[in-house]
Amino acid sequence: MLCMYMINMLLRGTMALTQIDIDEDALTEAMRLSGAKTKKDTVNLALREFAARHRRVAALEHYASLAAGWDFEGWQQRRAAEKNPAS
Repeated sequence: MLCMYMINMLLRGTMALTQIDIDEDALTEAMRLSGAKTKKDTVNLALREFAARHRRVAALEHYASLAAGWDFEGWQQRRAAEKNPAS
């Protein structure tokens, strides 16, 4: 069931008064799981966690692409040669 709810969203230090439809069951569950006391806090927390999750995924994809071209065996050989130049 959707209901209309006025939400003040805190985004980067600015407040925006936004009217949106919110799934009450999902909001209630999110409040229970997060321990947030208000609907506003729950929505703000969800927005911050959503953005943080996407930043983590982007970072993981970036580092995975760097690692894809990494030659571990070659690195091991170079490191061993550096440690023991007489070989």
